[in-house]
Amino acid sequence: MTATYERPAILPANPRFSSGPCTKPKGWNLDLLSDAALGRSHRAKVGKAKLKDAIETTRELLGIPADYKIGIVPASDTGAVEMALWSLLGARGVTMLAWESFGKGWVTDVNKQLGLDATVLEADYGELPDLSAVDFNDDVVFTWNGTTSGVRVPNGDWIADDRAGLTICDATSAVFAQELPWDKLDVTTFSWQKVLGGEAAHGMLILSPRAVERLESHTPAWPLPKIFRMTKGGKLIEGIFTGATINTPSMLAVEDYLVALEWARAQGGLKGLVARADANLAVIEDFVAQTDWVDFLPVDAATRSNTSVCLKIVDPAVTALSDAAQAAFAKALAARLESEGAALDIGSYRDAPPGLRIWTGGTVEADDIRALLPWLNWAFAQEKAAL
Repeated sequence: MTATYERPAILPANPRFSSGPCTKPKGWNLDLLSDAALGRSHRAKVGKAKLKDAIETTRELLGIPADYKIGIVPASDTGAVEMALWSLLGARGVTMLAWESFGKGWVTDVNKQLGLDATVLEADYGELPDLSAVDFNDDVVFTWNGTTSGVRVPNGDWIADDRAGLTICDATSAVFAQELPWDKLDVTTFSWQKVLGGEAAHGMLILSPRAVERLESHTPAWPLPKIFRMTKGGKLIEGIFTGATINTPSMLAVEDYLVALEWARAQGGLKGLVARADANLAVIEDFVAQTDWVDFLPVDAATRSNTSVCLKIVDPAVTALSDAAQAAFAKALAARLESEGAALDIGSYRDAPPGLRIWTGGTVEADDIRALLPWLNWAFAQEKAAL
């Protein structure tokens, strides 16, 4: 029998729990972007200075080594990952790890678009592949935090220090919320709209010296579109990594990212942001421990994401439904929460098992999550009563 719940009286002050673009930090407003270099060339002195500031502040806050290259590239995290795959792969074997939608997408690109017949280690949503089975003689491609499954690798201990291949890591929902071991990562990508709530369409590509060496020594067997080219005459195009972007960036989006970086610094930098995300996750963990109709999608608590928290509905009345009916139930639950103004955009990703996905990165306030949770119970009870 389902518990009955009164309609909660208090709404979250900010109901934006979307997993991307993520919510802006508390106190954000358009006036903060008044110093944007609008109507100016990004190659002008002011534009170059702001782009370099974005790069070097990223390095400072994330603790990226001084000899790593950081570039601002087009097409968000997807563009950054594709630049890495097309430019770097083909020199040796490739192992792909996939346990959620985006990781599976990279498998498709490598095997079907590049024709590389990669070794694929897969796992179902909620689980990780066998990390001990990874052959680091290969180049290894993986996501750090599975945005659509809520499953992350717990640490970098499984990555070999003496690897022959490169590690290529899509870290877009992990940076600024989880500690990344830079010595284990040769290529790392993320996008501004994840974690810090920046505006979309710009990606970040971070290269270790080993990755740069590969770029300068390896010529791919396939033609490279201009937008992917990072070398000229066998040498790295250094300007890409000092603010001379491949294509024209939005200086309004750059300003928004700079504002987000300053906000991050005010929270105590990376350690402060990790603490905020961990505290937000803890609020939901307490709720799930006391609630019988919902559980985490990740099987192992050690792999539970502290940003993209994915929940599944485990109530027997719902799990007894057909797959299509379960998906419809979860969709109706998310729609009811949105119509009440309690939560926006928290349905599970379209390719993921039906359920809810609540963003808990540092820009989300714990008080808003606390205000949301009674609404989850109320909305679930309403939808179940309608079955």
